[in-house]
Amino acid sequence: MNPGPTAPTAPATALLEDFSLEMTGKDVPKLEEAHAAVPRGTRVNVTFLGNEDLRMRLDAARAVKRLGLVPVPHISARRLASRSDLEEFLAGLAADGAAENVFVVGGDPARPEGPYEDALAVIRTGLLERYGVRHVGISGYPEGHPAITEHSLWSALTDKSAVLGTRRLAGDVITQFGFDAEVVLGWVERVRERGVELPIRVGVPGPAGVRRLMGYATRFGVGTSASIARKYGFSLTNLVGTAGPDRFLRTLAREYDARRHGDLKVHFYTFGGLRATSEWITRFRAEG
Repeated sequence: MNPGPTAPTAPATALLEDFSLEMTGKDVPKLEEAHAAVPRGTRVNVTFLGNEDLRMRLDAARAVKRLGLVPVPHISARRLASRSDLEEFLAGLAADGAAENVFVVGGDPARPEGPYEDALAVIRTGLLERYGVRHVGISGYPEGHPAITEHSLWSALTDKSAVLGTRRLAGDVITQFGFDAEVVLGWVERVRERGVELPIRVGVPGPAGVRRLMGYATRFGVGTSASIARKYGFSLTNLVGTAGPDRFLRTLAREYDARRHGDLKVHFYTFGGLRATSEWITRFRAEG
């Protein structure tokens, strides 16, 4: 019996059953505009950027919850000037009922602005549990990090996973966005070989202008222009138009093997395009 033309792409849509999104503190109006296209209960990460303040971050987490979504506020370890700064943020989240899920990352500053040199230092304080945190996201880097050695990245990942287990905190790994599904899956296999069984959310760029995608990729050191163009299917001689992660997700789904890769989900970096990303996901799922 002919399964029909949509059958080959069905596994790709299955990866989107529990996708998550990312926004900044300034994106609340964009989230309000997009939320009708976002399934209730979707996890929405709220960044912790240097140009945002406490009120903006708390307001954004509150807005996510008000719209029927699950706020996942970021905590940037090296941006915290003091222990009291961390407690003030956690207390604010707890007061709004938005502290259950957080994502803890080292952050961009080369030198800590306070007592926390990395995400692990924040997790080890015990403050997360004290203020009601139950689930902690941590970072993963399938294509490496321009300022951190591979050995350090692996040590950080395995140490954080172990400490979360010791502290009885649930968690997941959210990766940097990438353009090469095969590289990502190879990295996931190595994660599992190291005994890390946390669910992994694969970072995916939402649909965006090709030039913008290339700019972000260059900024974060993710792949080369030639490899990105090849994997995403556009020409370097014509950077006009928009590119979506269709090909990436279909490759990811085709090569994904739960026995080797474990629990895998998708996390969209929206680059401010919350509505465009949400509507793209709806269309992609409808196509099968």
